[in-house]
Amino acid sequence: MADSALPIRMLHDRILIDPGEEAGERKSAAGIVIPATATMGKRLVWGEVVAAGPHVRQADLGDTVLYDPEDRAEVELEGQAYVLLRERDVHAISEPAEQSSAGMYL
Repeated sequence: MADSALPIRMLHDRILIDPGEEAGERKSAAGIVIPATATMGKRLVWGEVVAAGPHVRQADLGDTVLYDPEDRAEVELEGQAYVLLRERDVHAISEPAEQSSAGMYL
């Protein structure tokens, strides 16, 4: 699997994920802002695959994946923070919107 334009070559079954904005503050359905420091039960988060090693079989570049933010290693490349995971630490891969009627609600 080819890596993205980032200055890094992923090895084995490693996946580099852009956590996006979901790692920080978020809004409830009613529009209330919930700070990133708020304590909650264990919550999985979504992120986008930006690079993958040659032994990654299920995830492709650009896929949106579900992972546990507690089981992660963070790395900074070119001023951007990314999450480094093994493929086995990914819980789910989102289906494209036109194929899924359920959306990304858990």
